[in-house]
Amino acid sequence: MSTPGSTPPAARAHRVVLDVAGHAPLRAPARAALLEALDQGWADPRRLFAEGRRARLLLDGAREALAASLGARPDEVDLLPTHTLALHGAVRSVARGRRRAGTDVVVSSVERAAVHHAASFVATRGGGEVRTVGVDAQGRVDPARLVAAAGPGTALAVLQHANGEVGTRQPVDDVHAALRAAGVPLLVDVGASAGHVDVGRAGDVMVADAGDWGGPPLGVVVTRTGVRRSPDWPEDDDRWSPGGVHVPVALAAAVALQEAVARRDAADAHRRSLVDVVRRRVAAEVPDVQVVGDPVDRLPHVVTFSCLYVDGEAIVDRLDRVGFGVGSGSACTSSTLEPSHVLAAMGALTQGNVRLSLHPDVDAADVHRFCDELPRAVADVRAALGA
Repeated sequence: MSTPGSTPPAARAHRVVLDVAGHAPLRAPARAALLEALDQGWADPRRLFAEGRRARLLLDGAREALAASLGARPDEVDLLPTHTLALHGAVRSVARGRRRAGTDVVVSSVERAAVHHAASFVATRGGGEVRTVGVDAQGRVDPARLVAAAGPGTALAVLQHANGEVGTRQPVDDVHAALRAAGVPLLVDVGASAGHVDVGRAGDVMVADAGDWGGPPLGVVVTRTGVRRSPDWPEDDDRWSPGGVHVPVALAAAVALQEAVARRDAADAHRRSLVDVVRRRVAAEVPDVQVVGDPVDRLPHVVTFSCLYVDGEAIVDRLDRVGFGVGSGSACTSSTLEPSHVLAAMGALTQGNVRLSLHPDVDAADVHRFCDELPRAVADVRAALGA
């Protein structure tokens, strides 16, 4: 029996999470690898006895598998406990390694909050500045503007491969080629892209997020040979990942990436078609709404839209009560209830925004059911606010 204003039990029976950015469910092969490695790889891989050597073999195997999937050599791959730590460490170590060249950092306005914070940290400490380059209405940076910003005194530039909030892909290859000629290294955040699209040999340093491709939390840093870096933390046996990482987590992350790459084409077609459905139906069926991001040159699984006259968190709560888990704002700021800096940089509506990041196995019927429910949810929230 339900009370007035409560959600009927039937509506609570079927839960559908449509936002798995950065924290996707663990893939089945990765889960199996994790459980096996908890038995076989629990020891400290730095120890010389048999169990330690076995753990070292598993860790080396994980690094090799990650390298192969990311187009790198095993000795170019470093592992850290989280994507945020990986981003911070990569920015800090490259900036310190190039401190004689300068202390300025160039970033696009739509980078993750972790990148903006790291850039500000190293620039301020060195007496430099952060040069922030704006984007167009689709959320894409102009390569010429970003390269022009990377003038004398620049330690490094940072550009995401694609935006995890609106899906728009960036002209990474064009920017990288121009910066290489200028002698400025490019750090590319592939956290929203790796495992979903082919990231190629993006930039001089790549930072990936295993949690986004269906692995456990793990940050992966690929540093191409020849890039100057210097540790910006106390000395440790593991120079680039102080304290190391949990071997079972590393192995599960590698297995998850292999699975994601193997299924990538099929997952792309499946999710891209459903995102097209969402973009089309939301624009047609919800009054006063703006669907943002490039409709074509984008990630296959991400879509964001903003609704006038409502609060994003209110829509998220309304949809949650009828069984749909969705996001609002960028993943790195939504918990603070701050407006999305990505949407603000694009000149888009920052109020009432909803983000979907679809799992590879998302059920098409669930996506259509979400589209059926959304207009009523938005109307209810607007009515409650008197809008």
